[in-house]
Amino acid sequence: MSGGGGDGGRRAMIPVALVGIGKIARDQHVPAIAADPDFELVAAVSRRGTVEGVAQFTDIDGFLADGPEAAVSLCVPPSVRTEMALKALAAGRDVMLEKPTAATLGEVEAMREAARATGATLFATWHSREAPGVAAARDWLGRRRITSASIVWKEDVRRWHPGQAWIWEPAGFGVFDPGINALSILTAILPGAFRVEAATLVFPANRQTPVAARASLRGTGGYPVSVDLDWLQRGPQTWDISVETDGGRLVLSEGGARLTIDGAEQLREAEREYPRLYRRFADLIHARESDVDVSPLRIVADAFLIGRREYGEPFVD
Repeated sequence: MSGGGGDGGRRAMIPVALVGIGKIARDQHVPAIAADPDFELVAAVSRRGTVEGVAQFTDIDGFLADGPEAAVSLCVPPSVRTEMALKALAAGRDVMLEKPTAATLGEVEAMREAARATGATLFATWHSREAPGVAAARDWLGRRRITSASIVWKEDVRRWHPGQAWIWEPAGFGVFDPGINALSILTAILPGAFRVEAATLVFPANRQTPVAARASLRGTGGYPVSVDLDWLQRGPQTWDISVETDGGRLVLSEGGARLTIDGAEQLREAEREYPRLYRRFADLIHARESDVDVSPLRIVADAFLIGRREYGEPFVD
């Protein structure tokens, strides 16, 4: 629906509507769209939030019926995202999905089929894959034999999701909401599939999703991967992925912004994850292609399927 060529080899501007005007939309999506020469924000869809200077709608139905013809970027929680995506895709709109892609793998398949049926572009984003050190880490690891890997991803939910009740409800993912960022990097820098051998999920006594998780994975070739996720860390936050190889130890820290090999810093840059996501979305729209990778979501689903449940203290926001 969107895209197309332009005079003199220039690409046509893509109108886009932002659905769900919350913290991530304001902090990341709005400025990324404003800075991208391929996109023009033309509408905002939210029950409460607004964006100055664009058409406003309170629901996806009203936007699709009466709003401008535009691609759709969905920033709503996964529990309601799929239904909105299916409506937009049925209308022939190109769709970009925040992470995690959906609440279930079945929902992803439904969206894929809807995109195929109308020829729309569907882009399931994993913003942490666009961290500065990820591509360099993938290239370095691709020339070496992996012997083990570990993820330590610990942050403060009260700092990053203050008062957000949906994260504690079914389909809210709990600690896997940030933890899936680490898994998206793992599956980007290391080839092959990962299977979950064991997992322990720790639930607050008064919540439906876990506040901490530990898991043991096995990568292609048989090497082990340990995963340690915690949502109650105060002070400095920890976002580290370490990989042991036959040629040394690689560490991606600060969520992928810093890369070290055997302790020597190779790269450290400010993140530009969302501008890179919108650059990719534009490329997909103009090529009339989709990009939907469920490998991080599959690991989370498997951890929930086979994981042991433990219950801890009630969570107080």
